[in-house]
Amino acid sequence: MIYFDYSANTPTDEKVLTRFCETAKNYTGNANAKHKSGYAALNLQNTVSDNIAKMLGVLPEEIIYTSGASESNNLAIKGIARAKRHIGKHIITTPLEHPSVSAPLTFLQEQGYEIDVVNIGHNGKIDLEHFSSLIRRDTVLVTICSVDSELGVIQPIKEIRKILDHFPNCCLHIDATQAVGKIPVDFTVGDTISLAPHKFYGLVGSGILIKRKKLIIDPLIHGGSGTTIYRSGTPTVALNAAAETALALSLDAMDKNYLEVKKLNVLLRNKLNKIDGLTINSPNDAIPHILNISIEEIRGTAIRDILSKYGVCISVKSACSTDTLPSRAVYAVSRSRKNALSSWRISLSHLTTEQEISDFIKILNQCVKELRTK
Repeated sequence: MIYFDYSANTPTDEKVLTRFCETAKNYTGNANAKHKSGYAALNLQNTVSDNIAKMLGVLPEEIIYTSGASESNNLAIKGIARAKRHIGKHIITTPLEHPSVSAPLTFLQEQGYEIDVVNIGHNGKIDLEHFSSLIRRDTVLVTICSVDSELGVIQPIKEIRKILDHFPNCCLHIDATQAVGKIPVDFTVGDTISLAPHKFYGLVGSGILIKRKKLIIDPLIHGGSGTTIYRSGTPTVALNAAAETALALSLDAMDKNYLEVKKLNVLLRNKLNKIDGLTINSPNDAIPHILNISIEEIRGTAIRDILSKYGVCISVKSACSTDTLPSRAVYAVSRSRKNALSSWRISLSHLTTEQEISDFIKILNQCVKELRTK
């Protein structure tokens, strides 16, 4: 099998799995319980939060543990919108967002909120001039991914923040799910920032939302004590400890792994450019981990399905998207519905080998030949 879907999920690092198992085995108490076993779990939970806070440059009390980035995004978007509805109901977003961002925005739109979508240039970055023209005094939220999951475009988050500094009633939510562990992320820029350890060799079912200490949001989950009033539920100490380990390992190896993936990306681009009718949709300055491709007159779903038969794993759009619609992200940069329907995504890792890339190119050429002769 050739696995080229690391942006959907990464294999769990052995050290992360060991940390989870040892913590689950040795800390059986509920961290909310008022007895010796509970206090031991709580003390470990506090230590984990302190360590994560130091790595991210935030305060421990700004960390909210969730079940994943989808919950983190929903909590931030709905929580901010609900808490600020007395100020306004205007929200700005982009066409590049993950479904866990776009879907709650659709939900809010049905509740009477007004959603504006900022224009995207051919390089995948938002049009800052258009963005500035959209902001109003009743704008309460801007939600944007620092790196999108389909094209790998890195957005100018600091420039966006500077513009929003003139609008103190407007919060900035950053979906950093595809950025953390791959490139440096400034966690002081956003009012809320989401991430998920399973994107950097941690465990599925674990997520984090960073929320500025003074920001008030409405919770999604009510009832029962937790590590914060904003997210009820028994603290998942073992998952949180595993998240700490995954984060530490990924940040420690980030620069080295980036260079390795960049080398693989260049190699893959050079080989792909030799295939007739193939377009690389990801710009050159996208993160090297994500490469979005279209092949003329062949649907992305057809490529995915035939590659799967040959043991190659790739994605069409993000793993959480539906197949039938064209990619919003690719359409935004190419302005072509046909190109967007033909698009698909390769996502690489430092675990990817040059041999896998060579084998993949041979398989892809065979698949394209088969599909074109049908």
